Amino acid sequence: MSAAEPPGDGDDQLLVVIDPVARRTDGESVRIAKDVLSAGSHAKICLPDTPEEFARALSRRGARRPVVVGDDAALLRAVAQLHRERELARGVLSLIPVGAAHALEVAHALGVPRGAVAAARTALDGVVRRLDLLVDDSDGVVLGRLCIPAPTPAPGAGAPHTGVTAVWDTCRSLMTSLVRPAAPGAATAPPGTYRLRVEADGVLLSDLDAPVRGISVLSQGDGGLADVVVSTPDGEDVTVEAKAVTVSGADFRYRADIQTAGPVRTRTWTVRAGAWGLMLPLPASADGATGGR
Repeated sequence: MSAAEPPGDGDDQLLVVIDPVARRTDGESVRIAKDVLSAGSHAKICLPDTPEEFARALSRRGARRPVVVGDDAALLRAVAQLHRERELARGVLSLIPVGAAHALEVAHALGVPRGAVAAARTALDGVVRRLDLLVDDSDGVVLGRLCIPAPTPAPGAGAPHTGVTAVWDTCRSLMTSLVRPAAPGAATAPPGTYRLRVEADGVLLSDLDAPVRGISVLSQGDGGLADVVVSTPDGEDVTVEAKAVTVSGADFRYRADIQTAGPVRTRTWTVRAGAWGLMLPLPASADGATGGR
């Protein structure tokens, strides 16, 4: 993460957007967050019921600094919208994490405080950290980790069929090949693997003739680089740092933070350095304490 920055002018003018899932999951934490934010700023409270209302509230924020009350999905929705509006680099977001533990893994990995009171105080008095963003060629965004896991083998894929079942399997395979030609290498890939071409900053890491068990791309937070790991069946993983990663080959699905997308035949992800700002706690060393966060 980059050096701390002040929130900027109008930081006491807040737009507090409370995700409906947060209201249903933990109304008490939502109430506490509202009380703390309203006591420390001129806060406008919005209670959208749909993603469309959530988007409209953000787009009409004016000079107010947005504070999202919700989980990882709500944060990702806000970042994605501001990215589409090309407003992400000009502003700063705050998150009050409300939701189940598994739905807040991205927020906590980014350094957002776990409690509603601490997070609300950070939204008021924290510092801005400029964070990197992974952006793909369809304008999708990834805050943290991108994964392409190996496909799950079909039940009984390893056991050969005989008799009538074998004849039916042969006919079904023939019909599938006539209706939709198989992607290159897909038919010969061992169960639980893909045959994908992986390039990092133009350097070939794996080609279609080598099966892979999975691919992971993790933003380092700042500095404009991501950690890229290509997992192979023999356990000899390939690990590099890169600014851009392109994956192509047979149809594959991928998981970006908490969302699953695909299937696609090719996709490129590029690191945008310092693309967005998030309010985080003041480092301990900045207020006279010893040591870092």
